[in-house]
Amino acid sequence: MDGAPVTLTVVSSRAEADLVVALLRSGGLRAAISADDADGQDPQLRLEGVRILVASEEEAAARQLLADAEAVG
Repeated sequence: MDGAPVTLTVVSSRAEADLVVALLRSGGLRAAISADDADGQDPQLRLEGVRILVASEEEAAARQLLADAEAVG
């Protein structure tokens, strides 16, 4: 990511995070997952959820894409 990463949202599972990141990437945005769970190997370590990160300059577009997806689903 070129811009400083910002937290877009926090979800409860890595599977949900993977889906959100896939949606963002399909929309042409850069996104990453941040979790303290040993890369999914130790899920009980994930005390504060799984963060979805986006570049700061893409935050508005990412929020709009998520809002549009929620409106459809």
